[in-house]
Amino acid sequence: MGTLSLSNVTKTFGKVEVIKGVDLTVDDGEFCVFVGPSGCGKSTLLRMIAGLEDVTSGDVRLDGDRINDLAPAKREIAMVFQTYALYPHLSVRDNMGLGLKQLGTPKAQITAAVEKAATMLALEPLMDRRPSEMSGGQRQRVAIGRAIVRTPKLFLFDEPLSNLDAALRVATRIEIARLHRELDATMIYVTHDQVEAMTLADKIVVLRAGLVEQVGRPMDLYNDPDNTFVAGFIGSPQMNFLKSASLGLSSDTLGIRPEHVAISASQGDIEGRVSHLEKLGGETLTYVRTEAHGLLTVRQFGEHDHQVDGTVWLTPDQARAFHFDADGQRLRR
Repeated sequence: MGTLSLSNVTKTFGKVEVIKGVDLTVDDGEFCVFVGPSGCGKSTLLRMIAGLEDVTSGDVRLDGDRINDLAPAKREIAMVFQTYALYPHLSVRDNMGLGLKQLGTPKAQITAAVEKAATMLALEPLMDRRPSEMSGGQRQRVAIGRAIVRTPKLFLFDEPLSNLDAALRVATRIEIARLHRELDATMIYVTHDQVEAMTLADKIVVLRAGLVEQVGRPMDLYNDPDNTFVAGFIGSPQMNFLKSASLGLSSDTLGIRPEHVAISASQGDIEGRVSHLEKLGGETLTYVRTEAHGLLTVRQFGEHDHQVDGTVWLTPDQARAFHFDADGQRLRR
């Protein structure tokens, strides 16, 4: 079992309130992603769960047991850090088994656990190497293996892919998703990358300035955001925001995703000039400067061509649009 619950959890550093009252449940076996911009409190919240930061007020419970006052090693939680945190003088085998050794686990049990994790992560050929003899991706797999051997109730990942190059990020992301299915474990993963959040999560928690803005499944947040912050943060390229009054609408702001904007050289609702064009092969992104709404993005699937600095017309698909009030809150029909 590995059900986590947070009840009105806060964190204050001096007079600065960093976490401002978070209530959350992460169910057993769930992959939950904390996402938000830098400084939103997501890593601080993760460290509070791990016991690396004290909780100012509120309760942290794991399978119903309050763990606020337990030392990190006693919480049945394993954490994978952004910086790997491997011992440079130890081999892969010894790095992976060190935590169990420090707990006094019998040698045969440590060997069996390390070998099982190494097989899962395809680390068998590397077991006698030291961290300096491995790539960044291999070192991250070792860090994940060190967490696996502890068989914790809860895995915590703090931006584990941020030090990897683009190709390795994708490969390691796939590995983490596979491990989640194979282990059937409860995992909480912190990232500022909404693509990672969308592709890994069963449930996403969107944070801003120490508060939870919205919790939901990835496509629920994409298709049904509560406010302009969530609507703009989830989705790449991000949502366009238009001034509704210029379109004859009663709401304050109209939100429309780039793939739901039609572009034409001859007719449409909004006139603009092509500012930049990104041809990505599978899709084309056209950035259009408009007088009333600023820079808008149009996403077309496949290869398309538009003349930079040429005049175009844009037409938002009103059936796929979102309407927000002056405070940025969603107006639901």
